[in-house]
Amino acid sequence: MKKILFLIAASGTMLLADAQIKVPAASTAQTVKQDFGLGNIELSYSRPNMKGRKVYGDLVPYDKVWRTGANGATTLTFSDEVTIGNTKIAPGKYGLLSIPGKKEWTLIISKQTNVTSPSAYKQDMDVVRVVAPAKKSKQKNETFDIGFGNIKDNSCDVEISWENTMVSLPITTNVDDRIMASIDKSMSSDKPGYAQAASYYMNNGKDLNKALGWYEKAVAAQPEAFWLQYQLASCYAKLGRTNEATTASKKSTELAQKAGNPDYVALNEKLMKELSKAKKR
Repeated sequence: MKKILFLIAASGTMLLADAQIKVPAASTAQTVKQDFGLGNIELSYSRPNMKGRKVYGDLVPYDKVWRTGANGATTLTFSDEVTIGNTKIAPGKYGLLSIPGKKEWTLIISKQTNVTSPSAYKQDMDVVRVVAPAKKSKQKNETFDIGFGNIKDNSCDVEISWENTMVSLPITTNVDDRIMASIDKSMSSDKPGYAQAASYYMNNGKDLNKALGWYEKAVAAQPEAFWLQYQLASCYAKLGRTNEATTASKKSTELAQKAGNPDYVALNEKLMKELSKAKKR
């Protein structure tokens, strides 16, 4: 009888141990993967809430190392080489730490990827430190947030926002050398990428006359492509050749209407207005 009672009690204990209750995390985890340059950046961090608390100078002390989030360490993973604060950083995974101040923050990229408390931080593992101004947000942010903004071909900002403070960490990458080499290789191939090469030249301050020649070849290969006609018109416009730009824009409009694409019709209407103003000057 005692043996039976013991087995029943043991079974009950096991059931209680297995009956775990799952609840939402107080600080939710988030992973963001952002295409950047010719690669990407992956950000992993946890997002605490204010919950009526004063954040900076209280919950997050000033002038002390912070893991820049909650729970686990905050990390950034770069697929390609990037530059932060004039320091080139090889592809790989790094910790993102910070030292918040009243007027400015020190943002730290570290070889350490597991810092969850100030005592675990080792300054000799720093890759780079960047001092950034602490700007006042237009609105109060209840939930801590890190995201990517001001994204361009070769630069972007990691933006940290919480309470009424925002801090940005600029990141750049050198894609121009690689793209120019790719264009040179493409132009010597059997099927040159005229449209892509022309677009890169036009949008990045390169030789517009060379871009124009490539657009003309791209349009000749695809005469019904209204989007290429629009790009050709834009290139003519940048060169100050308003008559050719007007002709190309009208052609693009006709093709876009025929294809049922109102977006390019609207783009051409805007371009035609700009060309009309340019003719009157």
